[in-house]
Amino acid sequence: MPVDDLPLDEQQEQSLLEVLQSLPPYGFELVCERLLREHGFESVSVTQKSRDGGIDGYGVLRLSPFVSLKVAFQAKRYKDVVGRAAVGEFRNALLGRAEKGVFITTGRFTSDAEMEAARDGVIPIELVDGDRLVTLFEDVGLGVRPKQIIEIDYAFFEQFRSQG
Repeated sequence: MPVDDLPLDEQQEQSLLEVLQSLPPYGFELVCERLLREHGFESVSVTQKSRDGGIDGYGVLRLSPFVSLKVAFQAKRYKDVVGRAAVGEFRNALLGRAEKGVFITTGRFTSDAEMEAARDGVIPIELVDGDRLVTLFEDVGLGVRPKQIIEIDYAFFEQFRSQG
């Protein structure tokens, strides 16, 4: 059953990763745009759905008052792994269009994909897998709320048991 068909209290029991995986592709791109903005990117935008040319969006990362980078991002809702070919195709799409790439997935990256992303002499690509993606949402409190859990301190009450 899709998460959005569940009652609200049951939706809260879904993991953040499952919620992200349940979004439609364009919705996932939009939430990634918002995440990048929350983490300091400027001028973030999502490309048109049908003509993205392998790039889902762009942003500017200001490193200092004098230096900024044009960054392109790819956002994929995968449950399994992203391989080297997908990272290579993204890099090819970056040529002449951005100085850095960010590949965001709800899945995981193969070791070949990681080696491709870190290859010397080409546009660098930052890889964000599902685990890191969840952490990035939690770090800025985006789409999540803290939940306090109260636990009984039984040792505290022991001193009162003997007071009969």
